[in-house]
Amino acid sequence: MGKAPDIAAHIAAERLELANFLDGLAPAQWDAPSLCAGWRVREVVAHMSMGFRYPTAKVLVELVRARGSLNRMTDRLARRDAAAHPARDLAGFLRTHAHHPWKPPVGGLAAALGHDVVHGLDVTVALGLDRRVPEDRLRILLDAVDPRAFRFFGADLTGVRLCADDLDWSFGTGAPLYGSAQDLLLVAYGRRLPGGRLRGEEVHRFVTA
Repeated sequence: MGKAPDIAAHIAAERLELANFLDGLAPAQWDAPSLCAGWRVREVVAHMSMGFRYPTAKVLVELVRARGSLNRMTDRLARRDAAAHPARDLAGFLRTHAHHPWKPPVGGLAAALGHDVVHGLDVTVALGLDRRVPEDRLRILLDAVDPRAFRFFGADLTGVRLCADDLDWSFGTGAPLYGSAQDLLLVAYGRRLPGGRLRGEEVHRFVTA
């Protein structure tokens, strides 16, 4: 039986690598659209560190102000923080809090790793930049893909089988949808990708118009 992965170490490494990557972006790239609908790169990065910077009591206050809507709250905070902080600080929050123990309400450390990896890909894929997530991190997230979360993320994989063409991994049943493992992870998290990254007869469901 193999040794269990040290997910906390993977989280810290991902945050540090993303911070270094973000430090190299040009100003125009910070204001470019991401894969998160309605958010630029800077809103995505601001959102990534929200869990580090807002204690639970403050989150609850903001949730009340948003009339109980988690999506409304996170959108407002991301926009506010993106406007309030320069890009170097937004990237720096990830570096400073690389070892922060934050976890989403459900899913534990694997979900925390997924939060960092997927939002990092929201940035890099949208900008057309080739950052490859290390395979060991991807394996943790691919093994944790859960149909119960699809509704939350807006993913509809009905009649589709995700088939990675760079790793030995597949998920679901139906018409094959081929792509890199990290691109298929984005599909499982409800993202629509730029054209040319996926292949299959149902590809039109998962790409931007």
